[in-house]
Amino acid sequence: MIAVESVRLRDVVDALKRTRPFAEVDPQMALGSLAQVERVRASAGTVLLEPGDVWRYYWLVMEGEIHAERPEADGSWSMVGSARAGEGWGEAPLLSGKTQAIFRVTAAKDSVLLRVGEEGFWSMMACCLPARKVILADMAQRLQAHQVEALHRQKLVSLGIMAAGLMHELHNPGTAAKRAAVQMRENLLRLQTLSLWSVEQHPRTREQVDCLRGLMDRIFSGCGPACMSSIEQADAEEEMAEWLAQAGVTKAHMLAPALVAAGLNREELACARATFQAQSFADALNWLEALVSNVSLVCTIEESIGRMSDLVMAVKKFAYDDRGAGKELDVHESLQSTLTILGHKLRVKDLTVEKRFEASPAKIVVRGPALSQVWTNLIDNAVDASPMNSTIKIGTWNEPGVLGISIEDHGSGIAPDILPHIFEPFFTTKAQGSGTGLGLEIVHRIVTQNLGGTVEVDSEPGRTRFLVRLPVNGTGAANVAESRS
Repeated sequence: MIAVESVRLRDVVDALKRTRPFAEVDPQMALGSLAQVERVRASAGTVLLEPGDVWRYYWLVMEGEIHAERPEADGSWSMVGSARAGEGWGEAPLLSGKTQAIFRVTAAKDSVLLRVGEEGFWSMMACCLPARKVILADMAQRLQAHQVEALHRQKLVSLGIMAAGLMHELHNPGTAAKRAAVQMRENLLRLQTLSLWSVEQHPRTREQVDCLRGLMDRIFSGCGPACMSSIEQADAEEEMAEWLAQAGVTKAHMLAPALVAAGLNREELACARATFQAQSFADALNWLEALVSNVSLVCTIEESIGRMSDLVMAVKKFAYDDRGAGKELDVHESLQSTLTILGHKLRVKDLTVEKRFEASPAKIVVRGPALSQVWTNLIDNAVDASPMNSTIKIGTWNEPGVLGISIEDHGSGIAPDILPHIFEPFFTTKAQGSGTGLGLEIVHRIVTQNLGGTVEVDSEPGRTRFLVRLPVNGTGAANVAESRS
C-alpha cells in the first residue's frame, strides 16, 4: 500500500536535518523558494517504481529501507542497491539526464520517504554546497559500485557464453569419438573373422598379396575424404555399384559408398578383379570395406580429439590473454578463438563467416582486460542480429600506428534514434530479461579506456558494422581515420 500527501517544508525541517544531505545546512535555505514537499508512506513490499516509469524526484528515506532491483532473464530480480533511513537516492538519473527508471524500486520495510521535485533538487544543487557534496559523493559511490558490478556481471555473461559453447562443442566430438570407438571394436572383430576365413579357405598368391597391400597402403594414406560434390559422389557410387555387380559381388550397393569414400576407383580395384576369382574377389572387397570403415572411424576419433584440443586452446587464450602488463597479442588468433567458442551459435542459424584478415602484422600490445571479451560481445550480437543463412564479415587492416577491426552483420540495422545510446550502460533493444544492456558499454570501456582505442558503429537497414581501432603499442588514443567503405 502507498499513500502520498503534500506537506509544508517547515513541518519536516527537523526530520530533514536527520538526513545526510541536510545534516550541515538548513533545509529551508537549501531548497530555496520551495514551500512544500511530498511525503510517501509505503508498506513493506510496495513497489514505488517499475522499469520504464517516468523519473521526476529526488528521494530521502525518513524511516525504513528501500531496495533497487534489476530484472533477470529467468524472470527473477537481483538487488543492485539500497537506501536506509537518513540516506537520499535518485540523484543519478536526474544528474545524468535520464527520464525513466531502469530498476524496480521496492519498500523492503514499512517506510516513510520525502520526495523533492526537479525544481527543488536543482535549487539545492545550485545553492547548497554541503548538500551538493553529499549528493555528488553518493552518486560517485553508486556509479563506482555499478561499474564494478557491471564489469563482473558482463565477464560472467561472456564466460557463460563461452561455457555454453564449450560444453556444446565438447559434447559433439566426445559423442562421435565414443560412437566411433564402439563401431571400430565391432569392425575389428569382423575384419579378423574375414582375414582368418580367407587365409584358411583360400591361400593367397603373391600377385593377390601385392594387390591387397597396394590397396591397403592407398586406404591408409590419409584421412581426407575424396573431394566431390553430392551429385559427383552419387554418380561415383552408382558407377562403382554397377561395376561390382557385374563382377558378381553381392551387396554391391552396400560396399560401393565405403570404397568411393576412401577415394578408390575401378582402375585401382582392377588388380583385385584380375587376380581373384569371383567369390574370392567379393571376400577381398568385404575385407577392404571393413578396413576402410576402421580407418574412417580412426580418423573420426582423431578429428574429434583434435577439435577438443582446439577448443581447450581457444578457452585458454580467452582466459589468459590479459595476464601481465604489455603482453603482445595476435588479434587474428584472438578473433579465431572467439569464433571457435561461438561456433555452435553460428551453426544453429547456418551463418557463414567471411574473414578478410588483411592486417600484417596483426599484433598489438595489450594492457588490461582481455580483447576476447570485446570480440565475444560484438560477434555474439552480430549472430543474434543476423537472419538465417546470412553472412557475418570480419575484417582487419593496418593504419599508421593503428590496427583496425570490423565486424559486420546483415540484420535489420539499428534505428537512428537508438544509435546514439547503444554504448550507454543498461541500454538494450532486446526483450526484457534477454539482454543485460552491458555488453556494448563494456566493449566501449575496454577499447577506449583500457586500450586507448576507438569504437564506432555504422548502421543502415540490412547492415550494421562496428569499427574498432587499436593502437599497436597499447598506449595513447587511436586516431580516428575515415571509415572504410
